[in-house]
Amino acid sequence: MREFIINSSAIEIMSTGLVFFLLVYFALGTVSWFLASRLFPRLGIGRKLDHRPLAKGQLKREILLSLASIFIFGAGLIFPWGLLKLGWAQLAVDPSLLQILLEILLLVFWNEIHFYINHRLLHTTLLRRFHAHHHRSIVTTQWTAYSFHPVETMMLGSVLLLPMLVHDFSVYALVFVPMFSLLINSMGHVNYDFYPRSQLALFSGVRRHQLHHASYNGNYGFLFPFMDLICGTALPRDAVDRQVQS
Repeated sequence: MREFIINSSAIEIMSTGLVFFLLVYFALGTVSWFLASRLFPRLGIGRKLDHRPLAKGQLKREILLSLASIFIFGAGLIFPWGLLKLGWAQLAVDPSLLQILLEILLLVFWNEIHFYINHRLLHTTLLRRFHAHHHRSIVTTQWTAYSFHPVETMMLGSVLLLPMLVHDFSVYALVFVPMFSLLINSMGHVNYDFYPRSQLALFSGVRRHQLHHASYNGNYGFLFPFMDLICGTALPRDAVDRQVQS
């Protein structure tokens, strides 16, 4: 994979990125929908978070915006690829399993910080008009995950650039980040609490992000709560009970 990336042309990199994001996004979105709408309700596990109906035309709008985001994310791979071609960044050669795992942990940690900073900026007066496209989905779906204005997409898509300038990451760790983000985004927007009693970040993060959509302000973090706790923007679990009652 390392050799493919280094030796590929710009068109090949962008085309591969587009296919990758398109397939993974709709595959994970479909799986999330099946789990939340079919399998888990039949098994009596978990609960729907917000019982209000979707806005008129919401699914069509979300899918169209998602397709635009997929194009930007996919074509945008030319920027980290460009860092490699310019010699400003390098890919690790024959990394050990331990190195890959440590890099993944580091990138997950950085992703939390990067997402929080950009998300807070998107809630400022200057940028909130761009983030408003995402927040039109008060009751969220699996397709809300990439329902972004192009400005927001470019801001969030820059997550790998700074780390690549300061460390030679393995390809596997770099590829893990968008796949991880897609999984968490799909689960975080599917409007279903898979394990209501669980405090594990994977499941409690779904509840925290649903609260963010229902309340708009607060809970700006991605999966883990540490940035919201540090910055005093964490919402209590009952913050929007009145709004989401069935």
